[in-house]
Amino acid sequence: MKILVVEDNEHVAQFICKGLRENGHAVDRTATGRDGLFMATTGVYDAIVLDRMLPEGVDGLAIVATLRKTGSNTPILILSALAQLDERIRGLRAGGDDYLTKPFAFDELAARLEALVRRSQNIPAEAVLEVGDLRLDMAQHKVSRSGRPIDLQPREFKLLEYLMRNAGRVVTRTMLLENVWEYHCDRQTNAIDVHISKLRRKIDDSSLPPLIHTVRGVGYRLGGGD
Repeated sequence: MKILVVEDNEHVAQFICKGLRENGHAVDRTATGRDGLFMATTGVYDAIVLDRMLPEGVDGLAIVATLRKTGSNTPILILSALAQLDERIRGLRAGGDDYLTKPFAFDELAARLEALVRRSQNIPAEAVLEVGDLRLDMAQHKVSRSGRPIDLQPREFKLLEYLMRNAGRVVTRTMLLENVWEYHCDRQTNAIDVHISKLRRKIDDSSLPPLIHTVRGVGYRLGGGD
């Protein structure tokens, strides 16, 4: 997912951004309401994490209201130290999709974001991808092959999901950079090679036929022959 974080507290912002990136998400961050409104209205995001109180004259509720008036349906998770019931109601009635009070646990924030995006994209919570004996459970965040559980890091999980959704097709490095890493400039990075190598060691056990194939000079293919 690509997520916009609008948070003026540097410590809180770093805490959120670090956790989201470690979970494999692309993150843009700004600290002011004015910049947050500009980025939210000009960029394309799967979700927005939005602080309720922001500097420079544009607060979180104003951003929410503007986005909804312009027809944006991007899921918005409002963060606030204002925990009173009437404040939570104000946030939701302004157009926020969820309201999380500070302090909060990162795991709860991540779970709420995933639920918001899943609902907005109509992704069934029980969605399961299968290619041969390889199985990926989106809801449980679990992977197995021939019944054997496979432990994947967040980026490896996202990479495998993309390969499985394109099973039998050649996916190029550019496709992987833009859809898994969401980089749009550095084509020379070796991140893909490193992660594919790690994924192969976990998925293509020596006792099983290989599923991940290199198409030399082009990219990779999951299944569909050598």
